[in-house]
Amino acid sequence: MSRYRGPRLRITRRLGDLPGLTRKSAKRSYPPGQHGQARRKRSEYAIRLEEKQKLRFNYGVSERQLVRYIKKARAQAGSTGTNLLKLLENRLDNVCFRLGFAPTIPGARQLVNHGHVTVNGRMVNIASYQCRAGDALAVRERKGSKRLATDNLEFPGLANVPPHLELDKNKLTAKVAGGCEREWVALEINELLVVEYYSRKV
Repeated sequence: MSRYRGPRLRITRRLGDLPGLTRKSAKRSYPPGQHGQARRKRSEYAIRLEEKQKLRFNYGVSERQLVRYIKKARAQAGSTGTNLLKLLENRLDNVCFRLGFAPTIPGARQLVNHGHVTVNGRMVNIASYQCRAGDALAVRERKGSKRLATDNLEFPGLANVPPHLELDKNKLTAKVAGGCEREWVALEINELLVVEYYSRKV
């Protein structure tokens, strides 16, 4: 399944607040559709599926990509759920979003794909690039790139830059100091339910 390009508020009405997907808030608190207000008892499978969908839509990854991240997280030492969130938080598009270079993760993906960002002095246009500790990020030395990043920094998607990222607003540069801690993940999610969802599928 390809990346979602439909109405974003429709997703936030069903799944709740997704800070990476959009900054807008839905006027209605119930899911869309004819039966959106009907009270239904959700099964355990439905609850796990909803948590998985939150992760997918917030970070803008496809089902195939998410399965790959699950496999990588399992291969690493420690909690699979925490490892999964760290892998997603270390994506280049998400790092640009957390730094404030873009208002949302889809906006950050476009910023990266259009070649406005460099990593360690080299232009990288792959949104899924995994940032590592010590990587130096910067906005390219172009008038359009700098104006775009400066405008976005005035109204960032999230107010606080996490401590594992060091940002210099004047130079439009940043450094990845380490891995993201679980408490700094902006998305409200139970990652263990996502791992349980894939336990029988992967």
